[in-house]
Amino acid sequence: MKKIITSFILLLLIIPAFTQVDFKKLDAYYTKALKDWDVPGMSIAIVKDGKIVFSKGYGVREAGKTESPDEHTLYAIASNSKAFTATMIGQLVDEGTLSWNDKVQTHLPYFQVYDPWVSAEANLRDILSHRIGLGTFSGDIVWYRSTLSAEQILHRVKYLPRDFDFRSGYGYSNVMYLAAGEVIKKITGRSWGENLQSRILNPLGMSRSIYTIRDLSKKGNYASPHRIVDGKHVPMAWEEWETIGAMGGIISSVHDMSQWMIFNLNNGIWKNDTLLSPSSRNMIWAVHNPFVVDHTRAERVTHFSGYALGWSVSDYRGKMRVGHTGGYSGMLSAVTMIPDENLGVVILTNGMKGIFTPLVNYTIDQFLKAPEKDWSSLALKRSREIKDTRIEDRKKARVAGTKPTLPLASYAGVYETPAYGKITVTSEGAVLRIKFEHTPDLEATLEHWQQDMFEIKWSHPEVLPWFTFGLVQFQLDTKATVESIHFDVPNDDFWFEELDAKKTTR
Repeated sequence: MKKIITSFILLLLIIPAFTQVDFKKLDAYYTKALKDWDVPGMSIAIVKDGKIVFSKGYGVREAGKTESPDEHTLYAIASNSKAFTATMIGQLVDEGTLSWNDKVQTHLPYFQVYDPWVSAEANLRDILSHRIGLGTFSGDIVWYRSTLSAEQILHRVKYLPRDFDFRSGYGYSNVMYLAAGEVIKKITGRSWGENLQSRILNPLGMSRSIYTIRDLSKKGNYASPHRIVDGKHVPMAWEEWETIGAMGGIISSVHDMSQWMIFNLNNGIWKNDTLLSPSSRNMIWAVHNPFVVDHTRAERVTHFSGYALGWSVSDYRGKMRVGHTGGYSGMLSAVTMIPDENLGVVILTNGMKGIFTPLVNYTIDQFLKAPEKDWSSLALKRSREIKDTRIEDRKKARVAGTKPTLPLASYAGVYETPAYGKITVTSEGAVLRIKFEHTPDLEATLEHWQQDMFEIKWSHPEVLPWFTFGLVQFQLDTKATVESIHFDVPNDDFWFEELDAKKTTR
């Protein structure tokens, strides 16, 4: 009898922890959350101890249609692509063709930022950890829906303003990842996408993952992006992000992303093949840009937090947490791993609401046997309490009954800003029209708002999910001559004020 009891106890000790997780409970939680958040669809996968232990799709691939997503449905993973870029840099370091401390200008002589000294000193770790000195999302308005190449975008970076001193702060910089992608291209003689295919996608068997929307029809089974109109998700067209792939261009499924998580949780080894050395794995997951954590809060689940190279790192309930999120026009996503538990969660969605973070937290809590906490309901409640009144405030402040200072034709002309280029305003009878040199989709008519301010009426709102309302202020000099324009487009992602431009032709 003693032998039987002892054997039973030993059996309990070796049963994998994930067998104690109630997957039916998780499934019900995900189903309810999707309905509560009113997101069209999502796919979720969980890996544990080197295996996929859960994968499923929820909702629909496109609002108004019936096809359901599954574990192979394709979504844009956006900034989750940054970890792939950092990994490819690590592979080139392993091959001896790069060093983590290489100056960017060594490989891209044209690379310049706001200061010549910073331009010369910036190394690969600087541009991969968001400590270059640019503000968060600075320069995104230059690449967004742009016809420019990655190199052409980078030539404009020197005109972006400094937000903090070099290596003394954090500014999430997509344009610096474009620089990393161009370094990969320069060193290998192949595009970022070609390197991605041969270095990661093929070895890991990520056979459905792509880096251009041109391949969507070949793969099939893909979700549609959605923008929010009057509080409801409405399908929209896919955007091509191949040019900016190094910072966010991968399209993948939760099944393929599970292979990526398993590879990372196995420290760069895939089926006994070392694709990333231990030293590069450690460098990529090291904190290069620490964040301040509030240690005074009564409830603390995080004690340290920072940005590594392509990953955010922190602790969560005493365990190291590695992850990232992604935001594509009409799709949001998250990849999160708890290395100590050999656990990973990926959530890909086709909506514009932040359902992913609470679902990740709830999932991890189930595996860690943490106290029950309804992360989804709490996050949804907070999202409903936070009211964005920026547009409403501008409408309330509008001064009625005013007229433009000058005839409409006086506002017409070419305006130019170094960071972007030319913005043209034309007068077509009683209407002003504005066009952006490198961004045709930002074309709009201008309707009088007050004094010398006009409301932007976008000609293609169906492809612009990040903002809906905007104003243009024409600035006059002391001679009542139009001198420049100032943009005011309330949103959290694209800084139109970086397009403020001087008039160069009448």
